[in-house]
Amino acid sequence: MIGLFHRSSEECSQVVTRRYSTSFASAIRMLHHDLRTPICNIYGFVRLADEIVDTFHEFDKARLLADFKKETYEAIARGISLNPILHSFQRTVNQYQIDHQLIEAFFRSMEMDLSKKQYDTQGYQQYIYGSAEVVGLMCLYVFCEGDLARYTALESPARSLGAAFQKVNFLRDIKADFNGMSRVYFPGCDFSNFTNADKRKIEADILEDFRAAYSGIRQLPLKARFGVYVAYKYYLSLFKKIRSLEPERVLESRIRIPNYHKAMIVVRAGVKNQLRLI
Repeated sequence: MIGLFHRSSEECSQVVTRRYSTSFASAIRMLHHDLRTPICNIYGFVRLADEIVDTFHEFDKARLLADFKKETYEAIARGISLNPILHSFQRTVNQYQIDHQLIEAFFRSMEMDLSKKQYDTQGYQQYIYGSAEVVGLMCLYVFCEGDLARYTALESPARSLGAAFQKVNFLRDIKADFNGMSRVYFPGCDFSNFTNADKRKIEADILEDFRAAYSGIRQLPLKARFGVYVAYKYYLSLFKKIRSLEPERVLESRIRIPNYHKAMIVVRAGVKNQLRLI
């Protein structure tokens, strides 16, 4: 009957993935069947931690995060947890031998979100690494399925892709982060006076991350390549839309990609994949 518990726990991670990110869930469906469950297990874990620091304002968030961190390591060590999200995550960590230092870096960034409101360059880079780049590296462990030589070769572009996604999220969510929680992730930015020059500087940095990431996507194993490329195109399209807007428009609302546009991205990506152009 333990198999039933495994499957039920993994289904919880899949539900969390679908509910919190329809775009990411859609991209996961483009992965080979073998990779979908472990990637959802990673996303479910990441999403739960992010909810603690971003949403549970009426509770003791520091205590909740500390407990969640302790329970995470206990689950990994024991090989079981009664928290279904942590149970499915530990199964993926142990199956793919994901480096625990990546998990530790992730928790450090979540802890930063509890207190830090402004970031200098060093703090920003540390936060980006722990909140996004390591998530890309956890996924890369799954994609490479034990091939450590390939993992090492793709480590840098995987970090760039995670960084690009997170920085686009920051631009998309300026209104919620700044107005809702007084957070400013981008160093040296004053969102009370967000200029075109500020925006262009941020966008140039993000564009460089996207460029660095693309070379790695083309070298991914076939089982992972198409799904990761779709996620890349989703975020690149969102970035291009944000890039076309004036700074005040970005500050006013959360920018989205319409569903019909997402569908077209999948179709075009599918054609490129069939023609082996990815």
